[in-house]
Amino acid sequence: MIKKALALVAGVAFALTAYAATTHLKPGHPDHYVVQKGDTLWDISAKFLVKPWYWPEVWQANPQVHNPHLIYPGDVLNLAYDHGPVLKLEPSVHTAKQPVPAIPLSQLKMFLKRFRVIDEDTLKSSPYVMAFEENRLRGTPGNFAYVRQIQAQPGQRFAIVRPSHVFRQYDSGEDRDLVAHRLESNVQMVPGPWKENFRQDGHFGGGDQLGIEVKVIGLAEVLRTGDPSTLLITDSKMEIRKGDRLLPVNEHPYDPYYYPHAPESVPADAKVIAFAHALYAVGKRDVVALSVGSADGVDNGTTYALFQPGEVVHDDVSGYALHSSLGEHVKLPAEFIGHVMVFRTFEHVSYGLVMDSIRPVKRGDVLRVPG
Repeated sequence: MIKKALALVAGVAFALTAYAATTHLKPGHPDHYVVQKGDTLWDISAKFLVKPWYWPEVWQANPQVHNPHLIYPGDVLNLAYDHGPVLKLEPSVHTAKQPVPAIPLSQLKMFLKRFRVIDEDTLKSSPYVMAFEENRLRGTPGNFAYVRQIQAQPGQRFAIVRPSHVFRQYDSGEDRDLVAHRLESNVQMVPGPWKENFRQDGHFGGGDQLGIEVKVIGLAEVLRTGDPSTLLITDSKMEIRKGDRLLPVNEHPYDPYYYPHAPESVPADAKVIAFAHALYAVGKRDVVALSVGSADGVDNGTTYALFQPGEVVHDDVSGYALHSSLGEHVKLPAEFIGHVMVFRTFEHVSYGLVMDSIRPVKRGDVLRVPG
């Protein structure tokens, strides 16, 4: 097997000639690099290229390369010059079981498995937890949960979910504003399943609902059918409550391979609308929700540049001669802050991983084609 693996990758050269003009070697790049455990293709490319998201083109520029994921810890990349810069791979004896991934998938698996975006009708018609054994207020692994509206067979598994955000679109002329409203944690059925926090962004309700984000908080297995049915809670990330919903388990929730690429264009209103695990700001390797999805041509691997919008400030100098309040209001230019790569897409919303950032990423930061 080792001989076959070595034969498969021996002599592989990653030619940069076709893309030298656009990808540019990074100033101060190393002459060689030994692939380390924990590396990603993005990180390795960033050591050599100014624009690391161009690594798929670099790999595909050489017809010898059939699979860019055949790079393992211990392999050596040497920078040589033969009719242009060329990265040559010196394969090692592969003791690692897994090749180097494009992005840190191990950090994303939990998120990929736990978050979905569904429509309101699907959510409201889904089975719900009505009660727990011994009249408990909360459910944990090993407890029985009694569920209504479920159509299932004994042994079937379900994901227990709780809504976390609702996505709404507001149209004003040619402008489209997609926002994410947090849903309060109370999931009791009365007076309503989820309370939407409209005031957080000044919209105060209304608009068109484009989907609801739900978070998988546990797993359950059907023991007995009926109304209600009896399910055994087999796993949970937090206590299960009355009113939590159930959806079929997604056996293949994500794509294990990602090929970063720049979009041809970006909608003028594309921006960051929510965070997965933060309230105000995030940084490198954090997950953000974006206001664009498959309906906008977004697919897995789409890479955007992040820009922080410029503030509108008062020009005190121009108004100083008379009175400062008479000076102009000037909008400052947007400033680049980092890159984000999409790893999961829904119709109107997508989730991206912040690949690099020079300052905190905030809600409202805009997306642009990377330069």
